[in-house]
Amino acid sequence: MISLYLTVAIVALMIAYAGIEGTLRVFVWLDLQIRYIPLRIKIELMKRKLKKELDRDMKLFMKDFND
Repeated sequence: MISLYLTVAIVALMIAYAGIEGTLRVFVWLDLQIRYIPLRIKIELMKRKLKKELDRDMKLFMKDFND
């Protein structure tokens, strides 16, 4: 029950400090950050896969080039 009171107090203080618009902007920013997490994970996995493929292709190219 204390966590509920603490959450309400934090939101009330945010509204008092930044106003309703500023507080809503903070929540929109948090929502976008949370939605962006899976995309960043997918990008990182694609980056690793591409690097692995390029390293493999570069080794084959260098092997053929040196022969």
